[in-house]
Amino acid sequence: MPKLPDPRNANLMIHVGGVLLPRAEAKVSVFDSSVQGGDAVWEGLRVYNGRVMMLAAHLARLQASAKAMAFAQIPSPDEVRRALFETLAANGMRDGAHVRLTLTRGEKVTSGMSPRFNQSGPCLIVLAEWKAPVYDAAGVRLITSSWRRNSPQCVDSKIHHNNLINNILAKLEADAAGVDDAVMLDLEGFVSETNATNIFQVRGGVLSTPLPDYCLPGITRQTVLELAREHGIEAVERRLSLTELYAADEVFTTGTMGELSPVLEIDGRRIGSGAPGTAGASDRAGSMTARLQGLYAQLAETAGEPLPA
Repeated sequence: MPKLPDPRNANLMIHVGGVLLPRAEAKVSVFDSSVQGGDAVWEGLRVYNGRVMMLAAHLARLQASAKAMAFAQIPSPDEVRRALFETLAANGMRDGAHVRLTLTRGEKVTSGMSPRFNQSGPCLIVLAEWKAPVYDAAGVRLITSSWRRNSPQCVDSKIHHNNLINNILAKLEADAAGVDDAVMLDLEGFVSETNATNIFQVRGGVLSTPLPDYCLPGITRQTVLELAREHGIEAVERRLSLTELYAADEVFTTGTMGELSPVLEIDGRRIGSGAPGTAGASDRAGSMTARLQGLYAQLAETAGEPLPA
């Protein structure tokens, strides 16, 4: 086995189709719809201090995505919850874990595109790993991708589906440029999101984020908007141009995998002072990014759905 980012993940128990299996045995059929066409939906969850952050919201979005894709026999939120809790318990996970929930359309009776070949019902996969937030706490560097984010006329980004080729092509450009991720624009040239996260800017004390037309209306994104408004920070959703990001006081990204990550530069333009979350402030503690990171961390430790004892 190649070296793992966290060696504890070598002996994971993974929930596949109703059964807990060791990592080496956790597989789906070559006839599964996820293999045949990326025909699946998913959610990412994070476990903090014996609680699953925003679990109800994630399960609701999983249901909505599966309904939009016309899945049959969709497992209820309680069924998914039970599988999740069983998986976390089997791995002894109560903190510092990330979970990828995947619901595929299921196994086909023969290869092909038609969902009529899916006659066994969906397959639920619960993959829980020991995993810290994926981005460097010092901040991230971005470029702008030449690939555009999908329009609702093509594949609506509100469906949290497994066909991530659009995002992966942008990530390939970021990797080739030696940066962390790529900003993706919509078809009119306005900022949408990055290949993996939502994006915010701070300018003149006002927090702004792109309208959720081309981007996924992320759950961490919504949490940040609510935290800002609760704590007297003006927060708006509107069209943003790249020019605005280049000249912003601060830029940060949001997502379950990376939480809130300060952006240091975009396309070689230094954001603010170029230091983590300082955005021109005298030190990091004075930035809005740092303030929102603190508020989010407090919420993560106290909110969320408790795991069974």
